[in-house]
Amino acid sequence: MASNNSKPSPILEILRRYSVFLILIGIAAVFAFGSERFLTASNLLNIALQTAIVAIVAIGMTFTILTAGIDLSVGSVMALSGALAAGLAVRQGLGTFAGIGLALLAGTAVGAVNGLLIVKGKMPPFVATLAMLAVARGLTLVYTDGRPIAGIDENFIFLGNGTVLGLPMPVVLLLVVFIIAATALRYTRFGMYVYATGGNEETSRLAGISTSWITLLVYVISGFTAALGGVLLVARLWSAQPNAAVGWELDAIAAPVLGGVSLFGGVGGVAGTVVGAFILGILSNGLNLMGVASFYQQVIKGVVLILAIMLDLLTKRKR
Repeated sequence: MASNNSKPSPILEILRRYSVFLILIGIAAVFAFGSERFLTASNLLNIALQTAIVAIVAIGMTFTILTAGIDLSVGSVMALSGALAAGLAVRQGLGTFAGIGLALLAGTAVGAVNGLLIVKGKMPPFVATLAMLAVARGLTLVYTDGRPIAGIDENFIFLGNGTVLGLPMPVVLLLVVFIIAATALRYTRFGMYVYATGGNEETSRLAGISTSWITLLVYVISGFTAALGGVLLVARLWSAQPNAAVGWELDAIAAPVLGGVSLFGGVGGVAGTVVGAFILGILSNGLNLMGVASFYQQVIKGVVLILAIMLDLLTKRKR
């Protein structure tokens, strides 16, 4: 009798493994034909600069999603950390490096509070981080008194606009964060535990994994990357805006999902997340070049996210 366990077609296997890269290339090709300005060096540099910050925040989000969680507070944490970095450096006179260091600690602390609310308070991640979204945004408005904080020095500005070996600083920092995150997920016990917790938390706990610590740590990581993104955004804009990064949580969630990270946990990686971030970056840039209004762009991004989630659901059923 013939066996039913036939191997999948090589073409289908390539499409499954590299679909996100093929989508990226396809979208880029469409906009390259649609606008002669798309492939210019200045525009490609602009895409890299805009996408790098989103990708950094999305890498932190990837850790939470891999544990079947989510962090809706990242946009507000970005605004709070950026405001603290600029305010401590300029208003309190602590200097750029001390201000940035304390701001990164503050964002990390917010991530730790999220983790504690989920682990110790037994709150669903959606509820805990949604509440923190409001708290962090409110603290930002209180600290800034609703006004921008300007006057940051050139060392601060260099983080968002300088170059190292011809690469923009945000891109350099993205590479550093990516290498650390990818190494941690692929080659360390912590990464194995992250996947295990997202795959089946109860089984992981019975196997001796401290899932509470893993959950706490992934939200700490998300808080740190959001804080770093907030600092870079201030450096890019030359000032801290109290309403900065509103809605960035959508892109930070969409990038991993587009990159193949399952919302149900345990599947995906940061390489796909970075590619997903560049899909969003190219989509926004290309639509701008083609004169599509910003409110239509929001609709398109929402539709893209819905399609990605539907694909995730379909893939989960097949698994």
